[in-house]
Amino acid sequence: MFGSIHATMFETISIWGVFFIALLGLGYAFLLKTQIMKHDKGTPRMQEVWGAIRQGADAYLGRQLKSILPLILALTAVLFFSVYVIPPSEEALSRFSQFAPDKVRLLVGLGRAAAFVMGAFFSLIVGQFGMRMAVEGNVRVASASRRSFGEALKIAYRTGTITGMLTDGLGLLGGTTIFIIFGIASPDVLLGFGFGGTLLALFMRVGGGIFTKAADVGADLVGKVEKNIPEDDPRNAAVIADLVGDNVGDCAGMAADIFESYEVTIVSGLILGLALVGLTGEIKWILFPLLVRGIGVLSSIIGTYLVRGGKEGKNNDAFASINRGFFASAGISMVAFLFLAHFYMHEWRAFFSVGVGILLAIVIDEITKYFTHTQHPPVKEIAHSSRTGSATLILRGLAIGFESSAWQFIVIAITILAAIVIYWGQPVVYVLYGVAMTGIGMLTLTGNNVAMDSFGPIADNANGIGEMAQLEPKARQIMADLDAVGNTTKAITKGVAIGSAVIAAVSLFGSFLTDVTKVQAQMNIPENLRLLATGIRVSQPIVFIGLLIGAALPCLFSSLTINSVARAAGLIVDEVRRQFHIPGLMEGRVKPDYKKAVDICTVAAQKELIGLALIAILSPILIGMVLEVEALGGFLAGVIISGQLLAVFMATAGGAWDNAKKTIEDGLLGGKGSDAHRASVVGDTVGDPLKDTAGPALNPMIKVINLVSLLAAPILIHLHRANVGVIFGMVACILLIFGAILYSKHGALTFRRPGERVGF
Repeated sequence: MFGSIHATMFETISIWGVFFIALLGLGYAFLLKTQIMKHDKGTPRMQEVWGAIRQGADAYLGRQLKSILPLILALTAVLFFSVYVIPPSEEALSRFSQFAPDKVRLLVGLGRAAAFVMGAFFSLIVGQFGMRMAVEGNVRVASASRRSFGEALKIAYRTGTITGMLTDGLGLLGGTTIFIIFGIASPDVLLGFGFGGTLLALFMRVGGGIFTKAADVGADLVGKVEKNIPEDDPRNAAVIADLVGDNVGDCAGMAADIFESYEVTIVSGLILGLALVGLTGEIKWILFPLLVRGIGVLSSIIGTYLVRGGKEGKNNDAFASINRGFFASAGISMVAFLFLAHFYMHEWRAFFSVGVGILLAIVIDEITKYFTHTQHPPVKEIAHSSRTGSATLILRGLAIGFESSAWQFIVIAITILAAIVIYWGQPVVYVLYGVAMTGIGMLTLTGNNVAMDSFGPIADNANGIGEMAQLEPKARQIMADLDAVGNTTKAITKGVAIGSAVIAAVSLFGSFLTDVTKVQAQMNIPENLRLLATGIRVSQPIVFIGLLIGAALPCLFSSLTINSVARAAGLIVDEVRRQFHIPGLMEGRVKPDYKKAVDICTVAAQKELIGLALIAILSPILIGMVLEVEALGGFLAGVIISGQLLAVFMATAGGAWDNAKKTIEDGLLGGKGSDAHRASVVGDTVGDPLKDTAGPALNPMIKVINLVSLLAAPILIHLHRANVGVIFGMVACILLIFGAILYSKHGALTFRRPGERVGF
């Protein structure tokens, strides 16, 4: 029995089994950490470069924590008091039937606030600990490359797997623990857990993206284009900041991003599962997503451990080895889901739903790979278009980005259609549950996906360390090969992250409909007028207004993040140019001031966080107060559609430009230093803030808005717009949102003139 849910012996054993599987996933992460730390860190020069990267990463993470802590504390209090605005849910009263309603409010409020802190803390652990391990792994990969390809690959991938298993283990541990304690009342508390993880992911995505791309763009524009020196040349003052940025953006940011998708799909799955429990009286609808996630952790442990390189000259295809591990995990999961559906669910619809999710992840992998891998026509076409200059190269990349977005949108539409077909003839809540299970299935292989993503910056950093430490050509070639594979794995996991964000958002959208309907039932609103019956009627002008504003918000958000990168990159360009005029620096007699560039990026990234977070948090509250809840539903639909299109477009175009540059650097069209190469660097520079800042930042933004809407909707239904307090709230939200926009556009950074100090 789990909080007023009567479970069979099998179900009781299973849920505790899932709890211990979560602990097993964490134990596997720490086992890999022990193995990684036993490898050597190479020469003193390698360790010197590595030390600078580690110090920069630590400084960034410390400053970021100080920036976001006040907002976390404030929101913890808000979430606690949010339960006092409306009556307790029927599920909460049933779970804590031995207590008076006021005591139930207190318990749910404490649970929601504690879950919010736990979600934020877990997301922070995934991002920070995973990134620190990536920093520990990169120098060890560089050292291993002097011995063999297989050893370097194994260290790089298993270091990334640590982050993947932390994501798996902590996400499952949090959701299962809340379910064991709160039972049928767990959705009320899980909203706090999901919101905490999502908000931290937004901070880490935006901050890490601004940091990494400001450094990358500044380093490339001056180093490659103006001075015609290699990418990781030690004379470039921004090179350490660039290497630090790979970690804070692609390790900490992406890990937190996928972690919150992992959380959110559990939240939506349990909310919709609870609705089905009310219809059928069977608790299998709640337990099934947790059991699926437990299977996913086990399959990821097996699949990730299978990834390794062959002996010298044999099986040295890193991408093939990583794919083997991924498909092994997928195969194990599918077989286990089949048995679970047949012997526990006693129906095949659940199996087909999670199976479609795994297939969706594979299809998105393949689409992203086609448009971003160096071996496929799109990247080759972009590279060849560089013969006529950077303008034609950029145009070709834009076209490919738009095409990729269209195909991924169609695939997601087919996925939702599959949920409709699977639950054909059933009430709409079954279809929404099927969509949620698709998201659960899609993120079953989270351990593999995060490992693939973290592999990219680890290999990239190792390559940078190798170049700065001037390792022998054989080692450099091994690291260059791993780096090229890492670019593709990063692009693929960005596609999965975006796809999972959309599926998770659609699942939350379904949860929004069911939760609002539940509150309307408590208010005795006739059934035919409740939101689940009427739907979101875009034919209503006020709802259509909400849809339009929602579609506009991702455009505004992207504009602000790209603008932030441009300002910060301008400061880096200015600083690198200044340092190149230091006597003896170009000759190698004087070392550049790496710390200065790191400091510029760190301060620039933190300046943007709170303003962008306020826009995401307050905009759905404002829409709900002004236009009411049905229009808020239209607003959510607009955010999801516009956000997905923009995110895929930016991630794909940026990844394709990056790999086109890599192709030319490998010798195509004259190689490094040629006119084609200079054109490709410009294209890559344009794509950097798209693929690593603006595009990925839309994922957590979409889910923050959805979760805030879920939390606020039950309160908004009870509000009267003529109330003085509501009018004051509207005015306060408007002022804060426009203040955040103006600050983000004009108040964060100022450029300096030559000879002046840098000002922020």
